[in-house]
Amino acid sequence: MAAGKSDPLGGPSPRPPLSAVWVSLFYAAVGGVAICWRLWAGGVLPWRSGPAAASAPVWLRLGLGVGSGLGLVVLSRLAAERTHAGRSLASELARLLGGLSVRRAWGFALVSGIAEEALFRGALQPQVGWLAATLLFAAAHYVPRRGLRVWALFALLAGAWFGVLFERTGDLLAPAAAHVVINGFNLRWLSRGGPR
Repeated sequence: MAAGKSDPLGGPSPRPPLSAVWVSLFYAAVGGVAICWRLWAGGVLPWRSGPAAASAPVWLRLGLGVGSGLGLVVLSRLAAERTHAGRSLASELARLLGGLSVRRAWGFALVSGIAEEALFRGALQPQVGWLAATLLFAAAHYVPRRGLRVWALFALLAGAWFGVLFERTGDLLAPAAAHVVINGFNLRWLSRGGPR
């Protein structure tokens, strides 16, 4: 049964799950663009914010990223539960996602979080600056469809924080960990229907 058609009982049929192969290929291409761009523009991989090595220990950078991600998950859930725009966004994303298993949700979170951070923070931010990279990240999440437009606002706020993490910690570990945590928890939550 095609997505969007009704089942025999009169309700909308569930959307087929997103293709893991296509999602992985898309984000592999995003990551590949990030690596090529940064190698071409700066002669380095898109991991560090600059020539200086990250000075904070790995456990601290990882903890900062995970903690930031959990904080943003809480904020996004509060917005979905307490605001009309947040509820509308969550409902629309839940409808578009369909059902995702825990494994698929976290797999998508891992590839999307790492690839997007490599592109927007690792490759773009050192070249165009924090503000431009943040605005481009928000623009990439803009969908000109009612209910989805506010996604760009959340991406603007999250992207601004990811950029600060990148600059302050010196590499992608904290922003990538934050991004993966947000995507993992929220993809699974949305695929189970989002706010009730």
